[in-house]
Amino acid sequence: MAIADWTVLIAYLVGTVLLGVVLGRLVKNSSDMFSAGGTSPWWASGLSAFMTMFSANTFVVWGSIAFDVGMVAVMINLMYGVAALLVGVFVAGRWKGMGIETPAEYVRLRFGKGALHFYTWSMMVLRVVGTAAALYALAKILVALMPLDEGNMLRDPETGNLSLRWAILIFGSVVVLYTMIGGLWAVLMTDVLQFIILNLAVLFVVPLALHQVGGLGGFIEAAPEGFFDLVKEEKYSVFFLAGWAAIHFFMIGAEWAFVQRFLCVPTKKDARKSTFLFGALYLCSPLLWLLPPMIYRVSNPGADAEQAYILACQSVLPIGMVGLMLAAMFSATASMVSSQLNVFSGVLTHDIYKPLAKASTAKSLLRAGRIFTVLLGILLIGIALQIEKLGQVKDLIIGITELMVVPLLAPSLWGVFSRKIGGRAVWITGLSGFGLGVLIRFGFGAEGFLSSIESLETVNAWVMANANFLKTFVGVIFPVAVLAIIEFTSRGEDAGWKAVAALASEELAEETDNPKQSNPMAAKVVAWCLIVCGLMMFSLIFVNESSHGILAGFGAILFLIAGTIFFMIRRPASVPVSK
Repeated sequence: MAIADWTVLIAYLVGTVLLGVVLGRLVKNSSDMFSAGGTSPWWASGLSAFMTMFSANTFVVWGSIAFDVGMVAVMINLMYGVAALLVGVFVAGRWKGMGIETPAEYVRLRFGKGALHFYTWSMMVLRVVGTAAALYALAKILVALMPLDEGNMLRDPETGNLSLRWAILIFGSVVVLYTMIGGLWAVLMTDVLQFIILNLAVLFVVPLALHQVGGLGGFIEAAPEGFFDLVKEEKYSVFFLAGWAAIHFFMIGAEWAFVQRFLCVPTKKDARKSTFLFGALYLCSPLLWLLPPMIYRVSNPGADAEQAYILACQSVLPIGMVGLMLAAMFSATASMVSSQLNVFSGVLTHDIYKPLAKASTAKSLLRAGRIFTVLLGILLIGIALQIEKLGQVKDLIIGITELMVVPLLAPSLWGVFSRKIGGRAVWITGLSGFGLGVLIRFGFGAEGFLSSIESLETVNAWVMANANFLKTFVGVIFPVAVLAIIEFTSRGEDAGWKAVAALASEELAEETDNPKQSNPMAAKVVAWCLIVCGLMMFSLIFVNESSHGILAGFGAILFLIAGTIFFMIRRPASVPVSK
């Protein structure tokens, strides 16, 4: 990396923290901290949800799949868009209409305190470990591209690059700082900024990469056979795609980080609009940001698939923009990390600490929220530092996470619609789904704990041959079937449903009498950040012997977007009408 790349990366990290400090002015109480006071613009909520799906895995996992099998990776990611659109139609408005401040409040009202603790601690453990693994993966990728001079205290003497330990500490601390200071406002607005920078950078990478391989025609002609097939029956079949969409319908519709996005906007209509934006973006953007590794397969077929994305960018971007791309990669994982920190610190503050505190005030809850954010951040960074030592334990926990997501989330989403199911649905679905998942995932297979039993050889062979079907069965079909049985056998209206319905009636009256409007300050802050980034791009012209047009174009587009934001927020806002 050149000095200009280092300068851009460091400026971006420092600027992200400063953005959190500025947005901290909007955080007056715990409601602002964890739900943006219900005044986030719908487009900010939608873009933030879009970015929450990103992490280092977007570049490593999906980049490597795109490098290996081509368009199939794009089709898999399109399923996120299908799932999000379905959530926008059926679910998002219902969450906003409940009048809850946190998704954990819904779980407590709808299913009881026992279910709340079951959800909170199980999801927190699984998500913190998974997020720590993402932070580790990000640091692992970036340090490979960051050589340092001898004598630098941040240098790893074995590799000559930035130390992995220091990278985790620095990147993790940046995320914790801006999330702790700015709360959900900082999460939302940094996500918006990250979305714009990331997608603009990729917009410049794609035509430059295509030019290297002889244009679009040269790329298509030189691509491997079957590279543009939409499905691969042996692994990524139509059935797999349908299951993937179904799993992510439950995830986007009920996982707390996404539910938080439905709650932070002024109205139910805004919640639906934000989710439609999220879905629409995932129906058109995957082809754009998976093209770089696909094109790189043609120009360098022997490359490491997991590094194909960043290598493709590094091969075509001018000095300075490589640092910006690294910053964008950091931002993708930062979005995931900050979302989990904010949602779980909100749960600990409102649903664990507040009921236990003898007397709580708005100020004490805000202070508690920030303390929990820091503590969770320290825990997350600590786990990330130990990921390599955890070894098989890490893989075990991440494997369990994959098994538990839908069995845990399905009752929550089902309870949004059903009047009959209660707390027992959470325990039955969660525990039975977990038990079956452990049996399939860890009992069978080449190294399963049941694989050595001779009488089960036929069963083991069948499980291995139908692994993809069984993942979908355990992940979607089984928990839905269990819930359907509970629904059919339940009688009467559950008390939890009545509690939520009563709160929803209060929310409807409040929304009618005192309609909220989105806060324009956050949009102004984003616009000014874009102007600063645009000026940075123009300044890079002076350190590049060529590519002046690319840098000037990038800066001009940032100025144009900033101007559009200023124009939109100057327009008179209409009072939202409840529906």
